[in-house]
Amino acid sequence: MIQVLLVDDDALTLELHRTYLERLGGFRVVAECTGARAAVTAILERPPAEGIDLVLLDVTMPDGTGLDVLRHVRARAADVDVIAVSGVRDAEVVRQMVGLGVAQYLVKPFAFAVFRERLEQYRAYRERARDTSGPATQSEIDAMLSALRPSSPLALPKGLAAETLERVTAAVRTDGPLSAAETASRLGMSRVAARRYLEHLADSGRVDRSPRYGTPGRPETEYRWRG
Repeated sequence: MIQVLLVDDDALTLELHRTYLERLGGFRVVAECTGARAAVTAILERPPAEGIDLVLLDVTMPDGTGLDVLRHVRARAADVDVIAVSGVRDAEVVRQMVGLGVAQYLVKPFAFAVFRERLEQYRAYRERARDTSGPATQSEIDAMLSALRPSSPLALPKGLAAETLERVTAAVRTDGPLSAAETASRLGMSRVAARRYLEHLADSGRVDRSPRYGTPGRPETEYRWRG
């Protein structure tokens, strides 16, 4: 379970991020702060057994900035990961935050799908780092770093609709692995159309395709969410 500190001066934003994390699973909010000073105290003085793994950090707060928090924390060599979550788009602020070691910079406002993607990327990074013991190879290092990079989805081929793609994606994520026939049945669409969307997800690296055996005749292809 990844222990999370939420830092934002807006109570509704804290509630929203807490709700988003509950929907994801695998993350647990252990503390919430509405100011920079409180955030520094929470990170540095929390007992090691109840330590914080990840901070979702706002940039602008009444008593300081996310940069202030990061400078204090890094000066004390606190071992904590940080994802900046802010409406600030200033390139110099982003550069400084990156220089202080933020894993991601997520610009408000954003949809749950974007939040989910970035947090799942972070989780994949932690899992890769945990599973790598001893001196890492170049490929292992590349894999760890690439896990944090936002994916670049392929442009939709002609005839595919973004809304339908979202529905197919949700079905595979929630109920997968699914075949084209099963996807079509769940979503009320033709099997041919379902297969086109599933193949697009496979080509863009979001799902894995594999043969499904155990039934008479030719094996079906099933699609499993890669996450």
